[in-house]
Order: sequence, then C-alpha cells, then structure tokens
Amino acid sequence: MAELPMITVGGKGSSLSSFSVCSIAKGLAHLRTDSSALNRLDSSSSSSSPLAHNLASLLPSLPTVEETRASLVVLLCKLLSLSGSPNVRTVLAVRLAEAINSRDLELGSLVLTEEEALALEEFKLSSALCGICALLDHQSAALSTVSDAVAAMSCEALKADVRAFNSMDLGDGYAAKEVIAVASDLKVLLNGSKLVGKLEIEAVSEIPQIHASLREQVKSLHSKTRTELNSGGKVVTPRTVVTTLLSLASALHHLGDLSLSRAKMIVDAVGSEDLRSSLVALFEKKCPSVESLISGFKLVSHLGSDAEVNYDNFAHEVNLLMGIVWKIVTWEAITAFVLLEGAELNVKKSEGSEVNGGGNVRVEKKSEKKKKVVLGKGTSVVVQLIKDRLQGKGGNAVDSLGLLVIWADELSSFLDPKDLEFNSLLNKVKEIVESNESRRLPKLPKGTRDFAKEQMVVRKTAFSIIEEVFERHGAMALDTPVFELRETLMGKYGEDSKLIYDLADQGGELLSLRYDLTVPFARYVAMNGITSFKRYQIAKVYRRDNPSKGRYREFYQCDFDIAGQFEKMGPDFEVIKILTELLDELNIGDYEIKLNHRKLLDGMLEICGVPPEKFRTICSSIDKLDKQPFEQIKGEMVEEKGLSVETADKIGAFVKEHGHPLELLRKLKQEGSKFLESSASIDALNDLEILFNALQKSKCIGKVVFDLSLARGLDYYTGVIFEAVFRGGAQVGSIAAGGRYDNLIGMFGTKQVPAVGVSLGIERVFNIMEQLNKDQNQRTRATKTEVLVSILGDDLGRAAELATELWDVKVKAEYSVNKRVTKHFDRAKESRIPWMIIEGERERNDNVVRLKNMEAGEEITISRDTIVEEVQKRLSSS
Repeated sequence: MAELPMITVGGKGSSLSSFSVCSIAKGLAHLRTDSSALNRLDSSSSSSSPLAHNLASLLPSLPTVEETRASLVVLLCKLLSLSGSPNVRTVLAVRLAEAINSRDLELGSLVLTEEEALALEEFKLSSALCGICALLDHQSAALSTVSDAVAAMSCEALKADVRAFNSMDLGDGYAAKEVIAVASDLKVLLNGSKLVGKLEIEAVSEIPQIHASLREQVKSLHSKTRTELNSGGKVVTPRTVVTTLLSLASALHHLGDLSLSRAKMIVDAVGSEDLRSSLVALFEKKCPSVESLISGFKLVSHLGSDAEVNYDNFAHEVNLLMGIVWKIVTWEAITAFVLLEGAELNVKKSEGSEVNGGGNVRVEKKSEKKKKVVLGKGTSVVVQLIKDRLQGKGGNAVDSLGLLVIWADELSSFLDPKDLEFNSLLNKVKEIVESNESRRLPKLPKGTRDFAKEQMVVRKTAFSIIEEVFERHGAMALDTPVFELRETLMGKYGEDSKLIYDLADQGGELLSLRYDLTVPFARYVAMNGITSFKRYQIAKVYRRDNPSKGRYREFYQCDFDIAGQFEKMGPDFEVIKILTELLDELNIGDYEIKLNHRKLLDGMLEICGVPPEKFRTICSSIDKLDKQPFEQIKGEMVEEKGLSVETADKIGAFVKEHGHPLELLRKLKQEGSKFLESSASIDALNDLEILFNALQKSKCIGKVVFDLSLARGLDYYTGVIFEAVFRGGAQVGSIAAGGRYDNLIGMFGTKQVPAVGVSLGIERVFNIMEQLNKDQNQRTRATKTEVLVSILGDDLGRAAELATELWDVKVKAEYSVNKRVTKHFDRAKESRIPWMIIEGERERNDNVVRLKNMEAGEEITISRDTIVEEVQKRLSSS
C-alpha cells in the first residue's frame, strides 16, 4: 500500500484549507507540524503550574471519528497560532498531532498548565464547529461537481429533452449567474450526445435552478469556512455559521429530492422485467428514502432554529444530511449506469438461463443486441471511468442480481470521498468542464437573443400586421443608419443619455449606436428640409441598460410618426388610434393606454411649487412610479433633488388621479380646480378635450386611461404623452409609448416642424405572443412548404426535375432523396408539410407518382405528366 501524503500545518504564512482538514480527517493524509511553529512554543516538558486536567475532557468529542479528527486539526492550528505564549508547550502540540495521526485518536494522559487548559476550553466549541464546516465545505463542493455529471448521465438514460438548457441565458439578465453556469456545464457534458431526446421531464428541466442553488451555498460556506479556519486565535461567532449551514441544508434537501425523482424514473425505465425487479429490490433496500431525506432536513431545521442551539449536534446533523444526499446521488449514478450500460447484466441473465436448462439463450442474446449508443463527450468519459473501475469485478457472479450487487457496491465506493480513486474522478469531471473554459460552447452577449425558426414565424407575422396597419394610414417606410454622430443623440434623452452606446473613434468622428428611431427621424426631416411627412420605420435600437425580464440591450422598435402642420390634435388622435389597431390586430389580449399631457404635468409641478429648472428632473422621478412606490420616489425627490417634503406631498396627491378620460377631464376643468390657475394647464386641458372627443367618436376611448402619474422621462416631449401597458398574465411592463415633440426637429435645423409619434416595443409583444402560443399549446409551423418531393433512391436528377417544375409555377416545394421511405415521412411530419409526391423505381417505370395528403392520410396514383397541374388544383381548393 502506498505511503500516505503529508500535510504540514502551522508554517509561517501558511493557511489551512478545507481540503487539508478533510484529507487528514478521512485518513487520506497524515498531519505534520511545522518545526518552526513547534520551536516558537514552550519546549519544557513539565508544567510549572500543574493542574489535574483530563486532556480528553477539554477536547472536542463528536459522534464520529472523522468529525473529531477534523476538529482536532483545527484546534491544533489555533494553538500553533498562539506561538510565543510561554505557557503553551510543544509537548501539547506534539501529543495532539500524534492523536490525529493515530487510528483511534489515542490521546494518552498529560498534565496541563492553566493557560493550556483555558486555551483548550476557549477553542473547543469553535474548533468542533469549524472542523465539521471544513468537512462540509469540501464535500459539498465535490458533491456539486459530481451531481452535475450524474444528472447529465440521467438526462441520457431518460432520453430527456435538454433544450431548456439552451434557453437559460436569454441575455435579458433574468436568469441567475449560477443557473446559467450550471446549464452551460451540462451542455459541455452532453455535447454530441445522441441519446438526449424530446421527452419533457420536470426533474430534468429543474436541474439548473436546483444545482445552482447548491453552488451558491457552497460558495457561501467556502468563504465563511476559509475565514474561520485562518482566523488565528479568534473565536468564531456560532450563530452566523448556523445561518450558513441552514441555507446549505435547504439546498441539499432540494438536490436530494430531485436526484431521487430521477433515479426512480430511471428504475422504471429499465426494459428487462427481471433486471428491473432486481434493481428495484436493491434500490429500495440501499438507497435512502424520501422520508429519511425529509426527516433529516426537518431535524436540521429544528435544531438550527432552537433558542439554545447545540452547535456540535446541529453541525453533525447537517453532516448526516450531506451523507444521505451523497447516497441518493450515488444511487442515481448506479441506476443511470445500469440503464446506459446494462447489456452485461442481461448476458449474465442469459447465462443463468442456460445453466438452469433454458433453451432460449441464443434468442435472448439476439434480442439483447443493441445499437451502439453515442454518449456526450463529457458523460462518455465519466462512464468509461466507471467501466474501468468495474473491470474484472463480478467474475464470480452467477446471475444478473449478483453482478448488479457487485456493481452497486463498487460504484458506492467509487463515489465515496473516502475512496482513494475518488479524487481522480472528481478532477476528471472538473477537467471536462473547465477544459472548455477558453473555448466554451458559444454564448450570447447579455441583453441579446437568437430567434429560432418558430420564433421567426411569429415575428414575421407580427411585422406583416404592423406594416399593413401603418400603410393603411398612408405612412411611407424610412431607414436610417444604425449609428449616428454622438452630438446628434446627446442631450435628447435626459437622464437616460447615460444608456447610449458609444463607439470607438473611427476616422475622427465620435459615433454612437442609435438609442431610438425618433431622434434619427428628426435629424432626417431637418437635414432634408421636409415640412410634412408621415413615416414608419421598423429597425433595431441599442441601449446600455441592465438586462431584465423583457428588457434587452438590442431590440426592435416599430415607429410611426407624423411631422408637419395639421388640424389641431388630428395627428395625436391618429397615432393613438393606430396604437389600438396594432394591439387589437396582434391579438395579445387585454391592455390599456395611459395618457397625460406634458404641459398639464408642468402646470401640476408649478402648482406644487417646483422650480421650473427642476421640472425635467422631477418628471424623471415621477416616471418611475410604475416600478417603485411613491414613498421611495418621494425620498428621491426630497433627498437627492432638493424638494421640500410639503412640495413632494402635493405632487403625491396629484399623481394619484387617474380614470376615464372624459370624467377626469371634467373634474380637472370644474370651477375651483387649481389647474385653471395655470395657462399651460388650460392649454393642455383644451387639447385633451378635442383629443378625447375624437377618440370617443372612433370607439377606442375605452382603452384609454387619463393618468396624471404618467411622465415619460425623455426631454423632447412637449404635448400629449402616452404609454400602453399589457394587462394579461405576463408582467412585461410598457409595450408601447409615444407623444408629441414639437421642438426636436428644430434642434437640427432653422425651422421648427411639429411632430407626434408612437413606438411599439415589439420585443415585449413577441414575448406575450410566444407565451400565448405556449399556453394554448399551439405549434408554429416554421416553413411555408406545401409539397415534399420524395425520390426513393439516389437519383438527384429526378428530384431536381420535378421540384423545378413545381417552383416554376410558384409552388412552395422541397425535395428529399433517400432510399429509406421512413426518412421521407419523418421529414414531412417534422416540418408539417401537407403534401408528398413519392416516386420510387416502380413508379418511375410506370411513369406515375404517388400523391399523399399527409393530414388526411389519403394517397392516390397520378400520371407523372399531369402531377404539377393536379398539385396546383388541390392547393387552390384547400
């Protein structure tokens, strides 16, 4: 047997790690005390002030040898940190080191000095707690890594749909960092696997969230433990450790529960009835039950919440819970391996049948012949390591049950952190995942998204509806550069100007990506001397924002603007009417349009006593009321922006006003209203009266809410402002907004051109549409293909000839050339192509083809010469 490695403690400048404590505690390494540390202690062997203390009574004594040894390692290091104390002797440190390295922790007797006794008493609790924390720290980190690999094996064993792992990071900042990391590691492990399928399993789709929770708690525990292990003579604060361990216990409980669910599914999925029966018996006998998992967690929760916590016992129970979860994950690995690589077990069953006189050995072996499975690049390495461990084991087993027992025992040992080969397995899994660090599977920048074929169908449909509505109102399309001169954009967006993406200096021009489509439109109108223009633009804009649910850094805007002199409030009415048409025809569900007037808002601020120079910055604060409570906004206005509490309270009273447009308008115009004291407010109220009457005549006022809290933070608004909000299940915030901006175009030229516009936040609308499709279980057809030309054989020329005839008459067609007829049908079904034209050798010889209606399942034979006309006839009738 190889000599155990030595771990030196107490050296100057050295630190103690959980790995070192764990290795010594598990007997995988011996402890050696640094000679310089011993030299700094009192070298006398006898005590000048002897006390009759029992050494063992002053040392931590925990339920397991492993926990006790770990606590003694911590205690020794704390004593060594007292180097220089004349009354802590070398002999005490040597005796502790000998005990730690002994098999049964033999301490012997030692007469202690008073200082030694006091030091041991002081460090007893913290050493026990830190020792168990070190064990938990190292084991939980290992469990986090191993459980990912085991879960990946289960994904393949269950043929689970793992596409959810690809969508964990949508770039919207909504997914937690560790969730994204777990999903990424699983993709690395499963990369290239041909076994993962399309079976949606909740216990698989939840892996990233549950495993991420454990990772977070592992990091928290590691940080805490590292600090406590190297705190020198300081005593830990037990309650903070309890809080950390309670969070770890919760994460362990959830991990164990999910792992156990997958293990049970795998057992049920074993095809051979005899093998499944044997596996069930062994699983129920040796794998911890869900009851034991819950019981262990409840006990930990109870002990940790006691007013008088027994810290040693509490930490011990967390360690026991860790052991339960380790066993569950181990059994998940056993079941997954059996399902993936269980052919040898079936061979043993066949051999057993032969020994017992069975005559069907040949047939059974033939039936057990399996296609070669292709595992993921990571999981295949893990499975091979397990195979190597099992090599040569089980030679004496006479049947599948005997071999299964041997496999289970060997795998249980292999996945035990005490096993000498465990670290090689752990390091290999880490290597697999980390080897991809520099060439990690490609990922998106934060705040951006890819759109798959099904999503693109939804988007194209939406864009088509939007363009049709815009063009119905006489708008013309416009396109502008994706970047503008920085001076064009700056000073137009108030506090949001900090969100503009600046580009590196290119050829002496300072450039920025466009923040919206309105400012580039204003620049275009001014540059070209246009005085009247009704335009629409659908294009991407960019904002250096913090991504969140429904908030991206790159996204489409769909803008409609009317620039020029027209009848009073006519353009304002039309853009709001267009917005209702858009949202109605996109069929997203319930919504409302909140509306206000910038002059009314200014009048309100004037009435409340806000200085004119602070109007815009206070508007920016009010604009946050849909996301934050008024008390928080009030604090910002008073503490950061210098308003008095009285002024802020007056604003608070006004911004609560909202309701039906005509009713609230009458209230604001009634005699005695403070708004009648401001000329700006009177102008705004008169504008709104014209607008609301027009909206009522157009039968869309029911979608509008007059809301005095609506501010719209952009500096360029001068009149009506509005914002559409979705009222369905998904919380996506504002889905459209706009308003009047009479002075913006004049900033770029000598002539003022009044304008009003609306911008549809199409990305959020897409989110709603996609969720509605999902909720209604609607499948989106990704292509418009009407006919699949299927040539049975390998004659590309036949496919080219027939497909070209269809393309020439504008029939949407694809072709497939393959000898296997199932391949053709699979492609037609997967793409949901309604018609197939099938030609094999027999049809070719008879100059006919088969035309199959995929939906009806009907098939007829038609002359090759007339097939194009027949297809056109059927497509036009359907």
